[in-house]
Amino acid sequence: MTKIETRRFATLEEFNAALIERLRRAISAPEGRQSALMLSGGRTPLEAYRELAQQPLQVADGLHLLYSDDRYVPIGSESSNFHQTLPLVNALALPGSAVLRVRPELPLERAALDYEGQLAAMLRSGTRIGLGLLGLGADGHTAGLFSAAHLEQARGRLAIGVQRPDGMQGITVTPELLSQIAEPLFLVTGADKQAIVERFLQPDSELIARRAVSACPNVHVWIGA
Repeated sequence: MTKIETRRFATLEEFNAALIERLRRAISAPEGRQSALMLSGGRTPLEAYRELAQQPLQVADGLHLLYSDDRYVPIGSESSNFHQTLPLVNALALPGSAVLRVRPELPLERAALDYEGQLAAMLRSGTRIGLGLLGLGADGHTAGLFSAAHLEQARGRLAIGVQRPDGMQGITVTPELLSQIAEPLFLVTGADKQAIVERFLQPDSELIARRAVSACPNVHVWIGA
């Protein structure tokens, strides 16, 4: 059974400060312990990403960066999670091969297979995914997994292409990939998310987000104001 640990913050400032510190530790993991950091999209972590990019960073040798999902849009689009995180990506100054991202210049299914190939090669290299950030939508989704059909489509895969409810297409990691993250961390802020996070925390929750991490031994949920 998945163990869920929660941490509640009185203010958004406290939430962001804690997230910045947690990201800093993930980025400067002990030398010789090759690890990866998974970033999530959405508004919740953006301020922390941007503030961290302005600070001096000690980057561990062998660090890899990957994304929980991205919309199938040009890289320069404001809707692109990769584009939104570019200040942090640039500050980390990682080799290009260490930044795993969706390539929207490819047809959707080829882009999904390409991203899956990047993830598989990273895992085969012995790189472990330490911290993995995730969002929790007001509809109960996480990453680009919105429905039971997406969970079924994801069986045996590390990444898939999906049709999103907003009419856009996207590429997302799968429960198989999430199960290999040492510390999956959901980030939830805003009064509009309080009801859904309480549903997520119920032991018998059938939310898509909860089902997506059902194979994870431990899940962390940070709840901000």
